[in-house]
Amino acid sequence: MKIYTFHRTQKLPITIEKAWSFLSNPKNLKTITPDYMSFDILSGAEKPMFAGQIIQYIVTPILGIKTKWVTEITHIKELEYFVDEQRFGPYALWHHKHFIKEIDGGVEMEDIIDYKVPMGILGQLVQPFLVKPKLEEIFAYRQKN
Repeated sequence: MKIYTFHRTQKLPITIEKAWSFLSNPKNLKTITPDYMSFDILSGAEKPMFAGQIIQYIVTPILGIKTKWVTEITHIKELEYFVDEQRFGPYALWHHKHFIKEIDGGVEMEDIIDYKVPMGILGQLVQPFLVKPKLEEIFAYRQKN
């Protein structure tokens, strides 16, 4: 079983309170996801983020294929980090850590995703040509917006 890690860091010229307010509101996921992915929250975003929160989405990541994705917020420390884990969805494993910290001139935001692709060896073969570039694209979009 091959587990991949995707890591991105970006600097934002905002306060840590403003960054946390945005990041800890699940409704903002739609704002930072490319429009063509047709990201829609089905349930679970009615309350501010909390450990144990289950959020259900529909997303169209590739080839117009709609996919249901269910994540759980497993860990949270206000103004510092939170972790979401896939409970059902397109990955065999998805563990996404979000960290923020104050730096000179704003906030540094760090994302670390540990993931496993489905479909065994076939999934591993397409990972460098399909999955990794898609993650790169999504995070490049987030950095621009």
